[in-house]
Amino acid sequence: MAAPPSGKVVYEQEGVFIHSSCGKNDDQDSLIPGVLRVIEKENEVIVDWRPLDDTLDTSNILCAGKDSSSVVEWTQTPKEKCSRGADRPSSYEAEWDMVTTVSFKKKHHSNGDVTAHANGESKWSFLFSLTDLKSIKQNKEGMGWSYLVFCLKDDVKLPALHFHHGDSKLLIKCLEKHVVLNESPQDKRILLVNSQNKSLSQSFENLFDEPSYGLLQKLKKDPYTVTMGRFSKVTNYIFDSFRLSDPSTQRRPPSEMADFLNDAIPGLKINQQEEPGFEVITRIDLGKQPEVSRREPVSAEEWAKNMDSEGRILDVDYIKRLIFKGGLCHTLRKEAWKFLLGYFPWNSTKEERANLQKRKTDEYFRMKLQWKSVSEEQEKRNSRLRDYRSLIEKDVNRTDRTNKFYEGEDNPGLILLHDILMTYCMYDFDLGYVQGMSDLLSPVLYVMENEVDAFWCFVSYMDQMHQNFEEQMQGMKTQLIQLSTLLRLLDSGFCSYLESQDSGYLYFCFRWLLIRFKREFSFQDILRLWEVMWTELPCQNFHLLLCCAILESEKQQIMDKHYGFNEILKHINELSMKIDVEYILCKAEAISMQMMNCKELPQAVSEILGIESSSVTPDSDTGEDESGGVLSCPTSLYQSISPPVIAANGTRDSTQQMPDAQSLTPA
Repeated sequence: MAAPPSGKVVYEQEGVFIHSSCGKNDDQDSLIPGVLRVIEKENEVIVDWRPLDDTLDTSNILCAGKDSSSVVEWTQTPKEKCSRGADRPSSYEAEWDMVTTVSFKKKHHSNGDVTAHANGESKWSFLFSLTDLKSIKQNKEGMGWSYLVFCLKDDVKLPALHFHHGDSKLLIKCLEKHVVLNESPQDKRILLVNSQNKSLSQSFENLFDEPSYGLLQKLKKDPYTVTMGRFSKVTNYIFDSFRLSDPSTQRRPPSEMADFLNDAIPGLKINQQEEPGFEVITRIDLGKQPEVSRREPVSAEEWAKNMDSEGRILDVDYIKRLIFKGGLCHTLRKEAWKFLLGYFPWNSTKEERANLQKRKTDEYFRMKLQWKSVSEEQEKRNSRLRDYRSLIEKDVNRTDRTNKFYEGEDNPGLILLHDILMTYCMYDFDLGYVQGMSDLLSPVLYVMENEVDAFWCFVSYMDQMHQNFEEQMQGMKTQLIQLSTLLRLLDSGFCSYLESQDSGYLYFCFRWLLIRFKREFSFQDILRLWEVMWTELPCQNFHLLLCCAILESEKQQIMDKHYGFNEILKHINELSMKIDVEYILCKAEAISMQMMNCKELPQAVSEILGIESSSVTPDSDTGEDESGGVLSCPTSLYQSISPPVIAANGTRDSTQQMPDAQSLTPA
């Protein structure tokens, strides 16, 4: 990117986009990410915006249509709404839904310089002096991303700048230190520039020093727009060769791809062999994957037999193993999920749980009253609560609307979904609401059919998932790195192939990890998958082994057909709703057994899976100590339950019978 003009930078904001029309038809747009700066020079103040990559030829950007497969959530203008009608809930795809994408061609360089336009910069770059500024137009409150349009004194209107990370008011605050801005009597959205000089402008600064500006500086940026906005750069610009005819435009050099992805997800380092402090994972023979089968779901009778007269679970480990191997029958989920998610203590009695629910009910409605009692006038002065409410209302209207529990207008399920998410903002105001959270709540509310119980179960689930939604994206970085470590051990050849196709970052697994496969399996399959994962068996991070199982299942097709970067991403995304949950659970369990039985398991893998080892150390040569010790793993998981069931090939073995549950119940 070309260097900004020299001077003192007093304001700098990334995530400022131009939403450009392609001009091909009314249903296409493109996003051009850039950096906006305010620069003080000796005699003037410059406002400067330029694309993040001035080498990008935006005239060649292929645009994503605003339809059900768009990677960007678009906000229509009033004109668009009139011509296209109201948005349908079924058209929703969040920014992390990588389906239809955008690719680009690079400009050709001449003598090392970027192809220049009239002003010496890229087509979309612009800068102007504040002395030339006539007015600033702002968007209406609640109308999507905040944006500003600068109009110069010669009546030139610059492209609208959309602040995907928020903080447009901070720019206004900065500009008010240098010019006087007054609301237009005709349109309150327009700020007119007073022609007074800088010193006189500063004498009026206190007139515009409203408390909201100070508050905005202290508030954290919305984690979703920061993290997902950055990640959407990957999904917006780097693939979709299916639209191109020139093969030279379909691939990026691996080194450039690495830089691009690292910029999209700062701090993400996947290639561990080049990263200091990581253990180098060499090829290790894990042996053959064992045959694994699954049993029938836990029945109400089995559950009752493992509970004493006071309602206390007799053998927690045993019941968890049953759930891991077969899941739960639906009638049990309402009760059992409360234990699995940590809302009910495993050792509690029925009476203790009733008392807990009473306390939690009071606590919930106290928090709910906090946002319910906010008047319209108060909310006008609370932009953060306003933003949370707007985003929740939008997401609720498009979450699982094909499910009978949420379908139709004025559905009570939708009201509960809304109220729980709003109350969670009161519970965790720092995080508040982030897109994707409605996907996590929906199955929980569906099972609980109770507002209070669903809220506290959701709170427990969010305790596990919190890092996925935080601004720094640390949870996602860690999981992608750990997944790469596991996959390299499982199949280093496949990892090498993915790296050769610029796919070693495994970013196509991003959505899987972010919302725990919610968009990959049918609604009923997700209920089964989540309850199995919540047992925390057979090891830590079992969800990463599920990723490995899916990828290994698709390995042959990917490699045999020589899929490149674009084809891999397209293929993985088209797996949605086509994956057999029972088969993948069998395969992931087999992988866990394969790794836990390995005598030379690398230390990094042991730590990811939470396996204690008496023999493996970072500098161990053989993986065995003097006593020939091996990994300590929960073999009882596989030995104590040998019942009937669904084998890895999906067939049911009717020759085996489940041992009488009573005989396995502790005395």
